[in-house]
Amino acid sequence: MRLGVLASHGGTNLQAIMDACNQGRLDADVAVVISNNSNSTALLRARKGSIPAYHISSANPQPTLEDFAIQDALQKHQVELVVLAGYMKMLGPETLVSYRNRVLNSHPALLPKFGGKGMYGTHVHEAVVKAGERVTGVTIHLVDDQYDHGAAVAQCIVPVLPEDTVADLEERVKERERLFWIEVLQKISSSEIDLDNVATLAAEAK
Repeated sequence: MRLGVLASHGGTNLQAIMDACNQGRLDADVAVVISNNSNSTALLRARKGSIPAYHISSANPQPTLEDFAIQDALQKHQVELVVLAGYMKMLGPETLVSYRNRVLNSHPALLPKFGGKGMYGTHVHEAVVKAGERVTGVTIHLVDDQYDHGAAVAQCIVPVLPEDTVADLEERVKERERLFWIEVLQKISSSEIDLDNVATLAAEAK
């Protein structure tokens, strides 16, 4: 399974996926890495691993050009599944159409709780702690044209401990997220999870 990974900053999930591929724990290869941030560590991780890496800027005055550039890079490298691993932008319509039901994102909470525009990173964990939740988790979901809206592919639970600070909870969720990506991607690679079926069942449930 050829993966295209998009990341905006540190790329820790990318590194976990790269390591799992290299160690044979994930039947996949990272074919290309794309970032909207020229200074992202994700690009450095990719280049260190001899993986093609592209900076495709979001500062372009014509957003459609960015969309086409991402689509072109993914297709050039024969990507079969797109992974948004800490990518802080919405994908454009051309890329979403080309990879319909083949784009995944992870969210650090149990959607539909604590999702939507502005709910990312530390903001999510602050909201979870403030709400007094006893559990949170990670959701890996299909990506559509709305924030945190696509059908959930898989979820896992992470406990919220009484003594947790926001930083404590964030670190625990991040650690679980890195492992969860590998678990879910391997199930997709082995056909244990069928993404088209996930999308169909979600549409029927509406």
